[in-house]
Amino acid sequence: MAANGMSFTGNLNTFYARAMVRLHSEDRLEMYRKLAALLKNRFSLMDALERLHQIASKDGKNNEDSMALAITAWMTQIRNGSTFSEALSGWAPSTELLLLSVGDVSNLETALQHTVRVVEGMNKMRELVWGAVAYPLFLMSMVILLIWGVAKFMVPPMIEAVPGLKWKGIAATLVDLSVFVDQHPILLFSVLPIIVVCVLITFPYWKGAGRATADKIPPWSIYRTFIGVSWLLALSALVRAGMPVSRAVRALMGNEASPYLKYRLNRTLLYINNGDNLGEALYHTHLGFPDEEVVGDLRIYAELDTFQEALENLANGWLESSIRDIDKKAAILNGVAILMIAAVIGWVVWGTFEMQNQMVSGMGLGG
Repeated sequence: MAANGMSFTGNLNTFYARAMVRLHSEDRLEMYRKLAALLKNRFSLMDALERLHQIASKDGKNNEDSMALAITAWMTQIRNGSTFSEALSGWAPSTELLLLSVGDVSNLETALQHTVRVVEGMNKMRELVWGAVAYPLFLMSMVILLIWGVAKFMVPPMIEAVPGLKWKGIAATLVDLSVFVDQHPILLFSVLPIIVVCVLITFPYWKGAGRATADKIPPWSIYRTFIGVSWLLALSALVRAGMPVSRAVRALMGNEASPYLKYRLNRTLLYINNGDNLGEALYHTHLGFPDEEVVGDLRIYAELDTFQEALENLANGWLESSIRDIDKKAAILNGVAILMIAAVIGWVVWGTFEMQNQMVSGMGLGG
């Protein structure tokens, strides 16, 4: 009974540790950096992991630490014949496992360094994307609150001041708004969440007709940039490690790849299998993925003997330029949201003046 209880507790601790290690990418990256540094100084993999476990567990005083439990599990798997990437299965995303798997047969130290570079780039892009959409969403939320406040607290007293008055023009729109909000308050507050959910669903699942056009405008262009940069960084790391381009493209169509990305890579592979190089294959899909300028560069670089190095430089360069590009697109979204607020405020002010004028006229006629 006690053994079963300890086994259950151990399994629960391992489950929690697995979730924490997978969730906190910075902890994994720090472990990759330290492991690469130890391997560079000619530690064996097991010796390096034992040293990292010693640090994570504080010399055995905290063996329940998530990273300490993770390293213990990895060492057990490796002793049983698994490679390092196989040992990390379930503890890290599939993209990281793929990047690390290249090092299992060649150079794990280099694979770890490439993995850190790719994941850091993806994390940086992810932060930028959230930052780009968060402020416009906040502003649009303010628009809805403003509409609700005007319709609920400002317009009704004015209507009650002159009962039976037939409102006209812009004033009538404020009155109609007040009636609508009074009858359908839930609908008003559900509009923005519904729009956001619909847009978020289209990001990974809308892949065919019309998507290439939508990819040129925010917010879909921001998603295309994020997916494109992440994919190119991972592709450059795999090709740099010696994996053929066609195999690398196919490998990045794993379970964690979105239908959006899989569709584009499938189309690309059709042309690669027919003899096109990577740049020509991406160009012939006519999908503008990952980016029209990047595709143009790839059409040139794919013919060079130094393609592996050129691809890596292109990926790193596009990451930096994409940061500036997303800032510009975020400014566009912010501008649209600010214009919406200005339009609503202008409408309310104009409508209020109209209501006051019509109230005065109505009271005069009533007198």
